[in-house]
Amino acid sequence: MRRSLIMLLITTIFLLINTAAHAGKIRKRKIRKLFKHSLIVKDHFTGFALYDMDAKKMIYELNSDKYFTPASNTKLFTFYTCLKMLGDSIPTLKYITRNDSLIFWGTGDPAFLHTDLKGVKGYDLLKNSDKKLFFSSGQYQNDFYGNGWAWNDYNDDYQAEITELPLENNAAFLSADKNGALQITPSYLSQYLKCDSNYKPSSYKVQREFLTNTFVYPAMNIPADYHQEIPWKTSTALTLALLQDTLKKEVAEVRLPLPDSAKTVYDANADTVYKHMLQPSDNFIAEQLLLVCSSVKFKVMNTDSVIAYSKAHFLNDLPDAPEWVDGSGLSRYNLFTPRSMVALLCKISDEVKNDRLLHSMMPIGGVAGTIRKAYKTDNGAPFVWAKTGSMSNNHNQSGYLVTRRGKRLAFSFMNNNFTRPTREVRDDMVRIITYIHDNY
Repeated sequence: MRRSLIMLLITTIFLLINTAAHAGKIRKRKIRKLFKHSLIVKDHFTGFALYDMDAKKMIYELNSDKYFTPASNTKLFTFYTCLKMLGDSIPTLKYITRNDSLIFWGTGDPAFLHTDLKGVKGYDLLKNSDKKLFFSSGQYQNDFYGNGWAWNDYNDDYQAEITELPLENNAAFLSADKNGALQITPSYLSQYLKCDSNYKPSSYKVQREFLTNTFVYPAMNIPADYHQEIPWKTSTALTLALLQDTLKKEVAEVRLPLPDSAKTVYDANADTVYKHMLQPSDNFIAEQLLLVCSSVKFKVMNTDSVIAYSKAHFLNDLPDAPEWVDGSGLSRYNLFTPRSMVALLCKISDEVKNDRLLHSMMPIGGVAGTIRKAYKTDNGAPFVWAKTGSMSNNHNQSGYLVTRRGKRLAFSFMNNNFTRPTREVRDDMVRIITYIHDNY
């Protein structure tokens, strides 16, 4: 009897220890069932990688070695490159003084007079100078669009042109004033507004001509809540005109090589700029930040060169070599694998070294950015921080997940070539990620 009790006690202790050891363990079999029972992920190309950041091991993979069109997941590559190449603040202008002249070069800084980032230190340098101002152009070596961009999206707010000295988001803001008249900012562009009675959109919309800054509007009443953002057609002439209009002083153009003796003006806090890029998925900021990196390293602005440098020096240990061509992900030429996305997320985490800071810059499930409405919080606490990537027939999420038991995970969930509504694909992704959080 006594021996039986001892054996029962030993068995019970063993079961308790065994149960505790397996409590919260993420089982590959259960994750596999989540995908097997999904009717949505079966009708298109799906890739998934789930990685334990503390145990440093992959938990589950589905097509994780296959290449996917990442869309705005590309911004994570831009983010990491900036972390490696830029400091705490973004350089905004380089300049020298010669006798009675101040000569300045752009760095590609997206914060320069940006409507939200409000970078003004470079502007203040020019405004407060008592010298003649000369803008030295010609530092940007690529086209006004990235490789593989859809040119017929030129009128849409997410596709601003790329330039060496961006101003005010490189975009015009249109709205109705209290009297129902069309207004445009910067006001300098008002001279290019043109009414066309033959232009009859289904709802009030302004259309810029592709090759010029003529903004055509219909002969219709403007809705009181009308707002539209339209990228303008960039040129050195327009840059000079807008600078002169806001500075209220003359700015001339020269073309000079950037000397080593040039001084640098730093402006916006880098983390703030990264947050403005990642949370709303701002294409303009992403593209311009790559130019800033190029300016710092090569003294010219060349997207191809800085991408090649980053791949060779920072990303040469990824599981699969990335096909990376732009900063924002607007190009369909970009191709990344889910397991490389997870490896990149781990490299970003190692570089930042502060989960709270890193999470604050990412879109936050149920709280902020592009996944604010996709996820619910867990009793008010967010549990997923992930960059989305969307374009026609593609939707992806790559980021960080903390489970109820405190497991720190990195994941990449990629969906390409579906024809159903994006909302259905997104909701199924949310279902799977939420299940992992709730049960582990």
